[in-house]
Amino acid sequence: MPAAALQPKPLPTQSTVQRLVLLDLPYAPVVKRPLPAGRPREWYITHNRRLKAMRLAIALLDSGVYAPDHAGDETIRSAAEQIGVHPPSDTTCRMVRALMRYSR
Repeated sequence: MPAAALQPKPLPTQSTVQRLVLLDLPYAPVVKRPLPAGRPREWYITHNRRLKAMRLAIALLDSGVYAPDHAGDETIRSAAEQIGVHPPSDTTCRMVRALMRYSR
């Protein structure tokens, strides 16, 4: 009998298991905490702009826009309307495209 036949089979991993493993549902958002006090105003503006750009980039990726070349200002602004945030500025639109470009 070959030696390989005597070794026990390894347990299935997440990628080899035949049935789907459900995540903890429903999703509960993380509790929001106040931003730290005492920072310059520009820090808060940049921080919130980055968060908005990240939300918009995720919304675009979920809707099938994967390349920054296909994410024009109007596409980004329509995604903002769909997810319920204020229309982004030109600077925020550039940040969205930068996030999509460097996420690979």
